[in-house]
Amino acid sequence: MKKTNTLYWIFTALFCMLMLGSAIPDVLSQPEAVKGMHGELGYPQYFIPFIGVAKVLGVLAVLLPINSRIKEWAYAGLTFDLVGATFSIIASGSAAKAPFMLMPLTLAVLAYVFYRKKQAASNSVRRKTTMPIHLAEGKAAVA
Repeated sequence: MKKTNTLYWIFTALFCMLMLGSAIPDVLSQPEAVKGMHGELGYPQYFIPFIGVAKVLGVLAVLLPINSRIKEWAYAGLTFDLVGATFSIIASGSAAKAPFMLMPLTLAVLAYVFYRKKQAASNSVRRKTTMPIHLAEGKAAVA
């Protein structure tokens, strides 16, 4: 459990730092974000801060102790963002830049896999600790 928890936090921290680092210029509509998304990829300018805010909310959902279903949606949304960015890079004729996208996509997968492992391990521990004593000792329940 400790190894799983450590790896979860390593991959999640790296993934969230990367996503937050790409979100801040979008939220602020900084020139490099506008140049990349509007100038090179052709997205409308109003989309840039929107996607930035969505990434920030996704990062917060991944990091904060909230409902697991919301976390699942956050992981999905951030992954869709990365897959969409990869597709957009390739479709815009900049396929040479696409291999760079393997790093954030790999971090997304690893963070999610270890999130699920951590969740399964904590559910297993929770089930063991809430088991009635007569079942934990292997004795039949007396009705």
